[in-house]
Amino acid sequence: MINVQPGDVELARWLPAGIGLDDLIAGLASLAVLATCIAMWQAVRPRNAFERRLAEITRRKESLRRQALALRNRRQWRRPVGLMRQAVTRLDLLRSKHAAEARLMLARAGIRSPDAMVGYLFARLCLPSLFGFAMLVNDYALHLLPSPAEFRFVPALAAVALGVYAPKLYLTNAAGKRAKQLQLALPDGLDLMVICAEAGLSLDATLIRVSRELAASWPELAEEFAITAAELTFLPDRRLAFDNLNNRTDSDAIRAVVNTLQQTAKFGTPLAQSLRILSIESRTARMTRAEEKAARLPAMLTVPMIVFILPTLFIVLLGPAAIGIMDMFSRH
Repeated sequence: MINVQPGDVELARWLPAGIGLDDLIAGLASLAVLATCIAMWQAVRPRNAFERRLAEITRRKESLRRQALALRNRRQWRRPVGLMRQAVTRLDLLRSKHAAEARLMLARAGIRSPDAMVGYLFARLCLPSLFGFAMLVNDYALHLLPSPAEFRFVPALAAVALGVYAPKLYLTNAAGKRAKQLQLALPDGLDLMVICAEAGLSLDATLIRVSRELAASWPELAEEFAITAAELTFLPDRRLAFDNLNNRTDSDAIRAVVNTLQQTAKFGTPLAQSLRILSIESRTARMTRAEEKAARLPAMLTVPMIVFILPTLFIVLLGPAAIGIMDMFSRH
């Protein structure tokens, strides 16, 4: 049995109805535990905004490191990449002039994989021999593509030449398509930059926000703006970041934007007004290009009409007359 003291009886009179001494003790213990947790959290958490930001950056860095290690572990099974890298390294192709050219072409094509350079150099090394060997096998064994016996070496030479220029042609085509996408996306990007500049954001924050907003609709321009924002943060000279943007895009419209940004930073002209003028000019240029394509359409349709439509029309119109003339001469 529990001994009830007279003081406990007096205390129980002051408690609300339905609450006993045991409930009071349990509530006080819960409050003590809660106060202890709050005190520990206040002691552990950063005391100012700088410490909280530093702790957030540290956690983000750790999460990115874990993701990179996980991706690296998942890619260890790709032995062909390792073999290609070993072959390219032994031939010292990564230090040749083709490597610098390939690095620039890969950047303009939007291919930023760490293994892209190795794959491109290995393709330029092996595709000529592979295409030539495949054509020789076809000429002497398979005969899938017929060729004269005395000119069997000509298709093989053509295949070797195709293997030499095929990787470069592929990158050039990809870079051209990406440049067109950047040119189409630039007016929308400039409009968003005007809004951010008028809202009081800095250039770095403007590029980050615009890249975030354009990620779904125009991923090419969003990627370039994000890389430029990162380079503006880490490079010692901001001009290097703009030069890298010009080299990666190789677009006159992007070059005009870069020149405007540099002049704004140098002379202190209003950023929003300059960007608005560029946006209007970019949209006008896009409309002009569309009108030029529409004006060229009748001239471009002339050749298909002559080749495919007029012969059919002549057959329909003159066919019955020709058949009638042939029947008339056959009767005589």
